Amino acid sequence: MTAAGGDQPETVAERKMRFLFGLRSKGVTDARVLTAMERVDRGLFVRGHFAERAYDDMPLPIACGQTISQPSVVGLMTQALSVEPRDTVLEVGTGSGYQAAILSHLARRVYTVDRHKRLVREAQGVFQELGLVNITAFSADGSFGLPDQAPFDRIIVTAAAEDPPGPLLAQLKIGGIMVVPVGQSDTVQSLIKVTRGQTGYDYEELRPVRFVPLVEGMGTE
Repeated sequence: MTAAGGDQPETVAERKMRFLFGLRSKGVTDARVLTAMERVDRGLFVRGHFAERAYDDMPLPIACGQTISQPSVVGLMTQALSVEPRDTVLEVGTGSGYQAAILSHLARRVYTVDRHKRLVREAQGVFQELGLVNITAFSADGSFGLPDQAPFDRIIVTAAAEDPPGPLLAQLKIGGIMVVPVGQSDTVQSLIKVTRGQTGYDYEELRPVRFVPLVEGMGTE
């Protein structure tokens, strides 16, 4: 990779500076989130042909027909989640493991679930390599959450549902927050922040997004 406007290879420091500047320019301003994203090398979660694009602000294909979200969207979703240091977080859609790794620097405990066993296995390998001992990854149908570990302080869903899934809403603590993409197609989706109150749920629409659909059942690999 070369630096913009020149032929010299980009240094690690320059790459980090460009990466963080890009996040800030897209609205990621929370200091804790920026620090966590600086500590997690996205390059470790992107393999093969697309590895050289790991530090660009764009979604990239990963195994099992899934994607790793663009860093600015990861940052904005994490920022909206408002994770506190003692929180227990559920992530639905492990994917590459990148989002869970960032959450591990912000929360006390992260549970992550994916319907594709291969993705969970590969993500667990990266978590182990990075020494992230506060992440527990499961291969399961994430649309039903993890009732045995519920309730959760925070829930983040990295695939689009037609509506915020009822089982996940039920697993959210009073005062808890869920961030989920909602939409009936891959071209019309909104990122929704759900806050559970004593008497119901408050919904806030944050921004347009585009995610793979949330699918019930287990994957084929």
